[in-house]
Amino acid sequence: MPTAFVTGGSGFVGGALIERLHAEGWEVRALSRSDAAADRVRQRGALPVPGDLENEAMIREGATGADVAFHAAAKVEDWGDREEFERLNVGGTENVIGACRAAGVRRLVHVGTEAALMAGQPLVQVDEDAPLRPDSPVLYSSTKAKAERLVRAANGDGLETVVIRPRFVWGRGDTTLLPTLVEMTRAGRLRWVGGGGQLTATAHIDNTVEGLWLGATKAPAGGVYFITDGEPVVFREFVSRMLQTQGVEPPTGSVPVGVAGPLAAVAERLWRLLRRPGRPPATRFSVWVSSQECTIDIGRAERELGYRPIKSREEGLAELAR
Repeated sequence: MPTAFVTGGSGFVGGALIERLHAEGWEVRALSRSDAAADRVRQRGALPVPGDLENEAMIREGATGADVAFHAAAKVEDWGDREEFERLNVGGTENVIGACRAAGVRRLVHVGTEAALMAGQPLVQVDEDAPLRPDSPVLYSSTKAKAERLVRAANGDGLETVVIRPRFVWGRGDTTLLPTLVEMTRAGRLRWVGGGGQLTATAHIDNTVEGLWLGATKAPAGGVYFITDGEPVVFREFVSRMLQTQGVEPPTGSVPVGVAGPLAAVAERLWRLLRRPGRPPATRFSVWVSSQECTIDIGRAERELGYRPIKSREEGLAELAR
């Protein structure tokens, strides 16, 4: 029976991945930094291993004996402390790589993101050859770019690495994106930036996990692959339909991009300068995601992995409504 080790197993992507691996007959162990996290991964079908991304020794203990490790843990936020982003997303990835080498893990599959390419510009039909942006002014983007660069450089000398990049992960079990959108809408705080008419790629959670499964079982060492639901969708239409599955009517108000972008940049500077708690009312990353086209070419995953979406948007939306 193959054995997998998972970081981030108590989260949205990691939890769904554990369920898939368990269903495929794999033994699964998952890094758990709290009792609550341990309970969640246990319920999904994994054996919890105490530890966190800052402790390479504990990661190594969990990874020992594993055939494949999946690194799904990260600080996934549009705002926060610079040191924490670096420590968790970059330092944590270094620790996972070091632990996998020391534990003799054959393959490391890293959960990447299209955000690692973002520095303020639209992404139009991008593929895996587009450059990473460790210089991005957004900490999530820059640190995920640095983390992916580490993973790709680590391929070889007994460790195979693969990067799978889903975009806009959504679907049943989401505890972050959709609940936040619902809360903002009900509070009257959600506005369409620039009208929301741009095209965007999405990746249902089942399609995301399918990509990770193929990354573990079919991808050549050193491979990097985008995973999406296929054809892009209009951002406003898709988010509106997601909200409607929860019985929430989408907002009608809009803010011009030329207003939202500068306001977000000023708000960020003020929050840093004044050391204000919490997050600014708007951030550059949230404006980018809400207003800029993000369309992706998944041809490489189709050709080299045989990837095809296994869950359509209509099926996924119907699940959310239920």
